[in-house]
Amino acid sequence: MPNTPNILRAFWETPERGIAILGRDWTDDEAMPPLAMGDDRPLKLVRRAEPLYFACNAGFCFMGEEVWFVLCPPFFQNLDWESETMYVGGDFNGWGKAVGDERWRMQREIHGGRPLLVLRAPKKDVMTSKAPCFKFVTGDGTWVEVPRRAPNVVFDGANRNFEISPNRTGYNMFFFWPETPHVFPTVESICWEGVKQRQCCEILEGFLLFNRGDDGAFGATVQGARTTFRVFAPRADNVTAHFRPHRHEQGGRTLALACNASGIWEGAVDEDLDGWFYYYTVDGQNRDETTQFDGSVKVMDPWAKAVIGPESLGIILREERFHKRHAAFHAPAWQDLVIAECHVRDVLKYAPMPLTDAERRGFSGLAKCLAHPDFYLRRLGVNAVELQPIQENDAPNADAYHWGYMTTNFFSPASMYAADPEHASQVSEFRDLVGAFHKAGMAVILDVVYNHVGEPNHLLRLDKAYYFRGEFGQGLSNWSGCGNDLRTYAPMVKRLIIDSLTHLVRAYDVDGFRFDLADLVGVAVLKEIEAALKEIKPSIILIAEPWSFRGHIAHALRHTGFASWNDGYRDFVLKYLMGEGNLEGLKYFLTGSRGNFALWPAQTVNYTASHDDYCWIDRITENKNHDGLWPTYADQRRTRLMFAILFMSIGMPMIAQGQDFMHSKRGVQNTYQDGDKNALDYGRARDYSDTAAYARAWIRFRMGAGRKLLCLYSSPSPDYFRYSEAREGTALGILYNADRSHGKKRLLFAVNPHPWKQRLSTGDLDPAQFTQLADHNNFAPEGGMNPSARWQEGELRLPPFSCALFEG
Repeated sequence: MPNTPNILRAFWETPERGIAILGRDWTDDEAMPPLAMGDDRPLKLVRRAEPLYFACNAGFCFMGEEVWFVLCPPFFQNLDWESETMYVGGDFNGWGKAVGDERWRMQREIHGGRPLLVLRAPKKDVMTSKAPCFKFVTGDGTWVEVPRRAPNVVFDGANRNFEISPNRTGYNMFFFWPETPHVFPTVESICWEGVKQRQCCEILEGFLLFNRGDDGAFGATVQGARTTFRVFAPRADNVTAHFRPHRHEQGGRTLALACNASGIWEGAVDEDLDGWFYYYTVDGQNRDETTQFDGSVKVMDPWAKAVIGPESLGIILREERFHKRHAAFHAPAWQDLVIAECHVRDVLKYAPMPLTDAERRGFSGLAKCLAHPDFYLRRLGVNAVELQPIQENDAPNADAYHWGYMTTNFFSPASMYAADPEHASQVSEFRDLVGAFHKAGMAVILDVVYNHVGEPNHLLRLDKAYYFRGEFGQGLSNWSGCGNDLRTYAPMVKRLIIDSLTHLVRAYDVDGFRFDLADLVGVAVLKEIEAALKEIKPSIILIAEPWSFRGHIAHALRHTGFASWNDGYRDFVLKYLMGEGNLEGLKYFLTGSRGNFALWPAQTVNYTASHDDYCWIDRITENKNHDGLWPTYADQRRTRLMFAILFMSIGMPMIAQGQDFMHSKRGVQNTYQDGDKNALDYGRARDYSDTAAYARAWIRFRMGAGRKLLCLYSSPSPDYFRYSEAREGTALGILYNADRSHGKKRLLFAVNPHPWKQRLSTGDLDPAQFTQLADHNNFAPEGGMNPSARWQEGELRLPPFSCALFEG
């Protein structure tokens, strides 16, 4: 008899089959390990799993005198494994030194019909210590996060790694079949019977839990004179629907729902309850940290199409309410977009328009403003807006200021922005707002949050482990920094996400989405979102904020239809204008961040400030404490150079609200609940009207005369650009369409970020063939300006803190 192992982990794969992972190898080839069900039911069969099955979970297995390192793509959601070069780095090869070494490069193979990345290495080269650790690493040096559920994960206080134990090598995993299938969601255990003291391990529901659900309609739906309630709560013991005709507690009724085999609770009443209010109560056994049932708590339906969030009430609405549409609108092509990021209340609070206090709070007021040609967003001249979240959030009441990033319902426009939420006016008002933007020539992109949820956390009450990431006994994961992370890859969570997005497109005709902390949504899920949305609207605009506290996925998104916020661009332009940049960086970002970040021009969203962190002028100001309220001369010059660089960069430009007139938050870095700091002071648009006009002129040029050479659909040849560099410093000249592949016209842009003069050689360019259109002070699209830059003797001479744009 071999040494007795413990049962490290057990989980159900199907109701008929479970998997047990032993704490050490079972080396007896003659007999199977003495496993039994904890309730004394006999096992029909125990069979050893193939070592490769173990390797898919543990990252390695032993095969004779070799160690096989195995990367199984489904376990690594954000890895672009089809195009990525992957290596194995660990204690045995100097970790990062493995990158670029062919001996440690993984190869693509098919095993059992499953694509895997595999590396075979001699055992003697790997087992250089008793239990070496390793990780997978990309060709550009990015370390791949080890799944928390790996049976051999170890944490050193800073990093999670795979551990290679000589006692757990792939011969420690077994399938078992009980005589009767597992009945969901009962608690069962498997035991080791071969020792004096019986040792048992609870069988986790594992894969079985995530195989539940179906494709039927969810929420409260009305068909004819019948209203059906349907909600997914796979491990609850009972679910009750509470509904009433009034917002307050009059005439309330209840309906006990029944659970089907898929974990879905449903029931119906033979009445048309359109306009009624409802919620659920959900109860069950809280046997461990994976559930948090409480039958006394109101649970808002995650599929409710309209809600009054602070009261956890959904509003039952007939589908016909969503059929009205405004005139057809065709969003600009991605490469032609110029985006303004804005917040509903920030642009409304001090807007110089005749609005009531109620209108300044939300959708109807913003729609009314858009009818005026002098309204800020219309004068700015952009052709797209990116609205900070407008879905229902955890604002405590209608008067509270909220950024919107703590979402509590994915389908409903925020009731705090509605004039009459009790009658679900948020539905018609938001639809009219989208129509108003379209009438003004602007596409509508919604900032959406699918990586975490706000409070109260209704999904937590339906099934904590199903809806949220986390390890048993370790609580919820928190890579979002907001207390929870959605388990987006779970089928019914993914269904919830996709259904809400398609609803927003069908019901409101929105043109695109920007996904907050998209690293946590995951590349695989984002690809499914892309496919579903493009079936409805092929032109849909898809943008990712590609990072989280866990990692960064812009590189993996290159082979998808997503663009990404380019945080590298944001940080570089700031440093460049403060004299800390370099020429190679400026060339990279001006020409579209090609290669590592973007495979096509509009895949990079170029921006220098957003709602988050310091606003632009507070980041760059020479004043103390990041207070840009009174910008210095250099602050203003750098701001103009920033706009010139931004709108001459290949990619999709985005500016933050008020950035054109140097909106300041007085040096406050995080203003997520401070409406007074975020609200736009339109007096600054008058005080700094020259800078605002300068920004608008660049937008007009970008969308007009410069469009053909700057708004590129596909990546041009390397010869499209030609550079002129200063002998010292980082001043740069760049000639667009140098190879004349896009017609005869060319653009020459030069920038000097230094507080001293710079000279750029212009080679064989004939200044007589070029007309100056702009410098750091003025924009004269028809030419005829009085230039500050001088072109003589084969050189372009640039004053301090200056730029120049020529056409020829």
